Amino acid sequence: MTPPPGYILIRPETLVGVQKAIEAALGSRAAECLAAGGRAGGAKATAALDGDAAGRTRRLLSAGREIGWGDFALERLTPTALVVSVAGSPFARAYGAASEPVCHLTRGVLEALAAVVLERPAAMVETACAAMGAERCRFESMA
Repeated sequence: MTPPPGYILIRPETLVGVQKAIEAALGSRAAECLAAGGRAGGAKATAALDGDAAGRTRRLLSAGREIGWGDFALERLTPTALVVSVAGSPFARAYGAASEPVCHLTRGVLEALAAVVLERPAAMVETACAAMGAERCRFESMA
C-alpha cells in the first residue's frame, strides 16, 4: 500500500504507545498535547481544501476515511455547529478500554476543520468514545 503524498504509514498501536507514554509523563495534560498535533495536521489538510463549508467538510472527512482514521460521518453542520462521528476509530481500538475519551488526534484535526468552516475558533469535545464502549466516537463543537 502506497500512502498518499505527504503521508506516512504508521500503525495505530505505535501512536497509542506514544500517547500512553505521554499520558504517563504528563497526566491529563497529555490530551491537549495530542490534540495540538491533530490541529497542526488538520490545519495543513484544511488549507488545501477549497469551496464552501459543506464541501470542505465532506472532503476532509472523506480523506480521513481514505487514510484509515475510521468511517467519518457528518451529523450536523450549521453556521454555528459541527458534529462528526467516527465508527471504527483505529485509535480507540488500539487504545483498548478507557474511562475517558482517547481520540485526541482526531479531535484536534476536527478543531482545525471547525475553525475554518465555522469561521471562528471552536473547541471540539469528544462526547462519546468507542474506547469507553460507545458504538461510535462523536465530536461536537462548543462555543
